[in-house]
Amino acid sequence: MAAIILDKVNKHYGALFHAVKDVDLAIADKEFVALVGPSGCGKSTTLRMIAGLEDISSGEVRIGDRVVNHLPPRDRDIAMVFQNYALYQHMSVYDNLAFGLRNKHVPESEIKQAIDRAAGMLGLHDLLKRKPRQLSGGQQQRVALGRCIVRNPLVFLFDEPLSNLDAKLRAQMRIEIKRLHNQVPTTSVFVTHDQVEAMTLGDRVVVMQDGRIQQVGTPLAVYASPVNKFVAGFIGAPAMNFLDVTISSENGMLFAGSPALRLSITEACAGALAAWQGRRVIMGVRPEHLALGDGAPARSFQARVEVVEQLGSEILLETRVGGARVTVARVMAETMIAAGDQVRLSVQPGRLHFFDPETENVIAG
Repeated sequence: MAAIILDKVNKHYGALFHAVKDVDLAIADKEFVALVGPSGCGKSTTLRMIAGLEDISSGEVRIGDRVVNHLPPRDRDIAMVFQNYALYQHMSVYDNLAFGLRNKHVPESEIKQAIDRAAGMLGLHDLLKRKPRQLSGGQQQRVALGRCIVRNPLVFLFDEPLSNLDAKLRAQMRIEIKRLHNQVPTTSVFVTHDQVEAMTLGDRVVVMQDGRIQQVGTPLAVYASPVNKFVAGFIGAPAMNFLDVTISSENGMLFAGSPALRLSITEACAGALAAWQGRRVIMGVRPEHLALGDGAPARSFQARVEVVEQLGSEILLETRVGGARVTVARVMAETMIAAGDQVRLSVQPGRLHFFDPETENVIAG
């Protein structure tokens, strides 16, 4: 196994487009890291530079103790799972799994052992004689994973492997990949635009935007303590609510206020916000940290319901607070509520986040 080190890695396409900008990232041996961000943020380009499928404009990539900048993909000892499965349609599942090992002239007895092991892990024994066209999307993706396992590489690379599957299959394959990593703890890099995939799979999450890394941390750390407004809004489903507020002081306490609300600020945030008295900041609160019902006046505010989304197990509410839309998550499914109702929303203590309106960096929260 091997660690992966990216040191000031850049990717330019001609003189006009700078796709990846000074990426520094250390991935530990056997760690599972998820690169996540919107389309065009540079995550797939970064993965392809690790794989050797894209040239590196500047910087250095190391896998284990080797600098691999100028090594072709076949010499980097990696295995890659693609979005489109990349299976040979004229070959059986068994031959697809065996293909890479046969190219390396591995004895057939060893190939069979490797395939038996991978097929057992992924439930492929009954599919080994079939052709890919006879398989479902989920089955084809399991074959693609099996092809990686039999090679026993230093590094697994995943390029949005679940994006072509329906929601149920995506959930199943997330479990398969997590189970696979537990059974075969190999250094892994997983690229996705789906923050749920990133949060559920990654030991650490790397959030990217405009070619730069915005934040690296455990899923819980990135969720609970986002470093800027972009990360706060991208991580979490439904997305964090943002409202413009002004910081004020009364009787030694700080408040965040607008024409539609006035909320007290906890001592944990007060120190960082003291210098912002009389100034506008962006306040963020996650939908799951809001609840229906009367709370203390300094912890609650009035809202008008605009949309009721009945999800069966729960309700999502889209409300209007002054001029801002505010989403409320996880209202009990039996709650009798309709568009146009006036409701009172209370905020869980210590769950407010505050951002600089100019830089969008976190101030407190």
